[in-house]
Amino acid sequence: MSEKPITFKIIAAIIAAGLMSFCGVIVETAMNITFPTLMKEFNVNTSTVQWMTTGCLLVVAIVVPLSAILKKNFSNKMLFFAANILFMLGVIIDAYTPNFALLLIGRMVQGVGTGLALPLMFNIILEQIPARKIGLMMGIGSLITAIAPAIGPTYGGLIVNSLGWRYIFILLLPILIISLILGSYSIKQVNTIKRTPLDILSLFSIIILFSGLIIGFSNLGSQKLISFEVLGAWMIGLCGLILLIYRNRIATPILNLDVLKNLKFSGHAVSYFFFQLCSLGISFILPNYIQLVNHESATIAGLIVLPGATLGAILAPFSGQILDKFGARKPILMGTCLAFISLLLFTIFSRHLSSYLILVIYLLYMAGCGFAFGNIMTNGLQNLSVDQQADGNAILTTLQQFAGATGTSIVAAVIAQSQTQGHVNIASATAKGSYHAFIILLILAAAELIILSRVVFDKTAY
Repeated sequence: MSEKPITFKIIAAIIAAGLMSFCGVIVETAMNITFPTLMKEFNVNTSTVQWMTTGCLLVVAIVVPLSAILKKNFSNKMLFFAANILFMLGVIIDAYTPNFALLLIGRMVQGVGTGLALPLMFNIILEQIPARKIGLMMGIGSLITAIAPAIGPTYGGLIVNSLGWRYIFILLLPILIISLILGSYSIKQVNTIKRTPLDILSLFSIIILFSGLIIGFSNLGSQKLISFEVLGAWMIGLCGLILLIYRNRIATPILNLDVLKNLKFSGHAVSYFFFQLCSLGISFILPNYIQLVNHESATIAGLIVLPGATLGAILAPFSGQILDKFGARKPILMGTCLAFISLLLFTIFSRHLSSYLILVIYLLYMAGCGFAFGNIMTNGLQNLSVDQQADGNAILTTLQQFAGATGTSIVAAVIAQSQTQGHVNIASATAKGSYHAFIILLILAAAELIILSRVVFDKTAY
């Protein structure tokens, strides 16, 4: 890649795609606050209203793997317009829906838009940013989406209490319009479009894979492990994975899984998945702990985790600059160690976590996230050839979305298991369940630290 200057148009293109990604992530976490309100208004139960999240995640997980082949067949601007218009349509449907079925349809339409937007932002960065500035711009891209999951509950709680849940969607429309105007002006095509046929069997395998896995994990808290709803769904997902691997042998696979044969990239991919799973797991544990154990309101719970989210977002581009100047080893290992230490502290103090202690330890965790998370993605992709980066980006973004579904489901199931023990009160049960959940996340963080230590100290990578 030639060392061209980073123009205002390139920055505007990244912001335009990033704003859509931001809207997709923030509405997902904000709507979790509205579940009790929606259950009452539309007369639906918990398992039904949960499809607001599950259905959208499922659509995103199916669309994101298609990003590599869509990039070959359509221009960046065409994909951007499709994502923005679909998301806007879904927002309008949900803002004025008269029933829950239409609300769910609107969320799934938004899922298509989010699935197109998430990889688009990073593809623009990889295509148009000089190599010496990749870390900084990937950090800025991570900043745009990293802060959304943590401010989502605060945003949702404030809007529901003051304006009503429909305004969660209505207030996104100005942001989407700004995104559309910026993208119309700035997004350009730098690579040649090469028409590539879509393999229908591969598409079918992706649908089966993520439908089975996500539905199985979503049922983990309400159904027995040895049941068709959980284990049966996972088996269906496994069949989809086997078919996808088999179809990878064709000349133009829908997702080139051969990039995973690069052990440096696959090591980063696994670590990226574990990091996101831990982050989403923590973002589920802490608001529930603050409300159920410390007896604070949902708004206070959101405000307690907000400083950590802000710190992580601020550090993301700064850590990208460290990568550009000094390499990936320092920010990745420092961030991963901070995240591991904070999870260790959460585990040790999990039975007696005051709201102030949560705020302090979460600041430490999000500092680690700010240093490491975006750089793990950046360094992983830099271990691939230019032709492979779109497939690598699709795999990492897919893993990020899948981690969101699995992390929340696993943690929720562990805590729910403790809460169903009738001989203890809900506060004690939640504290006990949180302790067990933190142990699981700590083990994953330790595995992530070991894997990253291996791949970043592999001298052949530098």
